[in-house]
Amino acid sequence: MWKEVSIDTWIAGRASSLEDVRQNVAGIIERVRNEGDAALKAMSRHVVLEDVAVHEEEIAAAYESVDDAVVERLIEAEARIEQFHELQRPRGLWLDSIEPGIVFGVKTTPLHRVGIYVPGGRAAYPSTALMCSVPARVAGVREICACSPPPVKPLTLVALDIAGVTEIYNAGGAQAIAAMALGTETVRPVQKIVGPGNVYVTMAKMMLREKVEIDFPAGPSEVAIIADRTADPEIVASDILAQAEHDPDAACLLITTDRDLPGKVGKAVAAMTQNAPRREIIEKALLNSGYVVVRNLDEAVALSDQVAPEHLSIQTEDSLALVTRVENAGAIFVGRFSAVASGDYAVGTNHVLPTAGYAKLYSGLDVNHFCKTASVEMVDRTGLEAIGDIVETIAEAEGLFAHAESVRVRRRKH
Repeated sequence: MWKEVSIDTWIAGRASSLEDVRQNVAGIIERVRNEGDAALKAMSRHVVLEDVAVHEEEIAAAYESVDDAVVERLIEAEARIEQFHELQRPRGLWLDSIEPGIVFGVKTTPLHRVGIYVPGGRAAYPSTALMCSVPARVAGVREICACSPPPVKPLTLVALDIAGVTEIYNAGGAQAIAAMALGTETVRPVQKIVGPGNVYVTMAKMMLREKVEIDFPAGPSEVAIIADRTADPEIVASDILAQAEHDPDAACLLITTDRDLPGKVGKAVAAMTQNAPRREIIEKALLNSGYVVVRNLDEAVALSDQVAPEHLSIQTEDSLALVTRVENAGAIFVGRFSAVASGDYAVGTNHVLPTAGYAKLYSGLDVNHFCKTASVEMVDRTGLEAIGDIVETIAEAEGLFAHAESVRVRRRKH
């Protein structure tokens, strides 16, 4: 089960299967477009859905069913996530000048209304509810609507309430994405949809981009670990199992310079798997996993960048030295005590990250995902004289004579 793999084979195994579901997702989107709430109710597989919206009394009941200690820990996690994301809050308006007569800058405005998707199939994911909601609230988004498969799990309801979500809906899968993008009788359309989901959710997000912006494509969880002879095999194995228990399609990759480490890790993985509560899921995920032995850390970093993992754990003698050399990763965990699970819940960084190599193109979810910017320009007569010849010459070279004249007429007034 724990085997040596080639990087090309591992990457091929992470290739998206989105096209396999395109036709089905297209049908779901059209049904929501035409039938609205009725489609959401009809496609609710696990419960007879009487109301799409979740009401306050249901949220109150959720608090009653969730252990007080768990609620307290969710509140603590929310505070840590807020603390980190406050560091990302952009200035509403900044202006600067590098020469007399010209002032430029950027005005940042939060989106007005966004949607978040919180999975709820195999388990409750209150952490994802916090990770999606808190940066939106920090950004200043006034309306945050959330969808999760019905019935929305009590843990998820409590987390969404703690995070300050303004609306919660009983809707899962591609139909939830369609509802937030297109609108129904109950769900008003949003400007942007964020949050992880299965292949149907991801396909719906990508197909509806002409109607609504999204964060990035995201699929099953994955981790790559760069390790040398100083790595602890049991710690490495624990990170592998932590990712493997997410989903049967999750994948784990060990890249090491130590030829003896994979065998030690393999033994630890086998021992830990025996009594793991989610053993069946882990064993399937391990079929997607394996290790590569490289000659040196330069080669290890190069292979990791080729993979562009969602999570990258660096467990080497000088882990911090490698961070500056890594280019492609959703999140980087430095040193043996930086458990990936810590980032999932309590460090405060965001765990909604690009997978399947998309870290080459996208960043993980942050405050900036919920903002838009406009450049600001202020030019007085002195500034116009400084740039007037440039504008007029280039505009006329492009054949846009009215552009040149719009500057020329102002210079004549001077």
